[in-house]
Amino acid sequence: MDNYAGVDWATEKHDVRVSDAAGEELFAGAFAHDEAGLRSLCGTLVRFEVRLVAIERPDGLVVERLLDAGLRVLPLHPNQVAAARPRFRAAGGKSDRFDAFVLCELARTDHHRFRVLEPDSDQTKALRALSRAREDLVQAKVALCNQLRSELERFWPGPIGLFRDLDNHISLTFLERYPSPADARGLGEQRLHAFLKRAHYSGSKKPAELLAKLRRAPQAPIGEAELHARRQLVLGLVRTLQMLSAQIKELDRQIATALRAHPDGQIFRSLFRGPDSVICAATLLAEIGDCRERYPTGEALAGDAGHAAIAIESGKRKTACFRWACNKRLRAAFATLADTTRQWHPWAHALYAAARARGHDHPRAIRTLGRAWCRIVWACWQKRTPYDPDRHRALQQHITVTIPTPAGPVVDHAATQRMSAGLVATNPPTTRPATNKVTAAL
Repeated sequence: MDNYAGVDWATEKHDVRVSDAAGEELFAGAFAHDEAGLRSLCGTLVRFEVRLVAIERPDGLVVERLLDAGLRVLPLHPNQVAAARPRFRAAGGKSDRFDAFVLCELARTDHHRFRVLEPDSDQTKALRALSRAREDLVQAKVALCNQLRSELERFWPGPIGLFRDLDNHISLTFLERYPSPADARGLGEQRLHAFLKRAHYSGSKKPAELLAKLRRAPQAPIGEAELHARRQLVLGLVRTLQMLSAQIKELDRQIATALRAHPDGQIFRSLFRGPDSVICAATLLAEIGDCRERYPTGEALAGDAGHAAIAIESGKRKTACFRWACNKRLRAAFATLADTTRQWHPWAHALYAAARARGHDHPRAIRTLGRAWCRIVWACWQKRTPYDPDRHRALQQHITVTIPTPAGPVVDHAATQRMSAGLVATNPPTTRPATNKVTAAL
């Protein structure tokens, strides 16, 4: 007889309920979030021969331990669990033991409506850890840069915008040397020129122009004690930003190495024009994974990526709404793919332009293009083949124009346009015997 379990995980303890196929309780209890507790939890579920374990998260330490114990895991979204609570308790209320019961019942009665968690390979998990860690560091860097900007606006706004970005190397080096207006009081054109040379400044602005911009900035009336305190704050923020930037660069190197070594790495790298576009490609691979059973169709991938709208129909009313419940990282990665390819890819540019012509704003047009890319990525991912523009039928229909000439031979303008669009690096335009057939571009 099949038994089912629900685990309401938490940071300190995990409530568990085990029921048989008829819904009769076989076990109910709580396990501490430590090594002994997790070992006991997995052992209990194995002893009761649990067929399926429902839990409100798709990853994490508890999920990995359940999978390692040979258990099948059913990850459920918190919204699905919240919507199921009124089925069993009309008066409302919530507790950890009750949530474990709801999870167990969903696993027992509705498991056929949800997808069982399919674990990824160790390489994919490593790439996911690197890409997510980099995203967290970038967010921390943005927050610190905003804090540094606010601090400078309070007493010395001159360096803001002096070298375009406040968090780039030259700006941080300048603030490390001149963290306050008192430090820059004796700064002249020759000294600034020497500083720029030592810092390997590659901008087009002359030292005189930079110095004039710095001196035009307003200065706040500030006491000596406050100036000293704010100077130390700027130095601390600058050093922290420098360390974060160095760590992000190191993660970029590690991600590029891991992406090249991954069996599916070339599939996602082929979606981008430049060979150095590894961060978005790595994010796509890390979030999609390498388990082909996870997304049975391209629409399933588009839905999880948040690029497929939610349809709401009631009587004569039909609307398409934004999909909030999705993988936010995957949505951002597909949005980046759509936004970059519309700049150089003829098919992507036409699809984006058509969406804007229908009255869609930029974000919605990007999601329209992102949904189309989801289908293409899914097909390449399922077939384990890199993206090939020559096999992209919609692209070929868009750019192929064969025109018969009086002289006889016909130039393949499709190859020429692919080269100019950056889709093909080699293979010059070919010639074919003349025909009377003309293929119009769609």
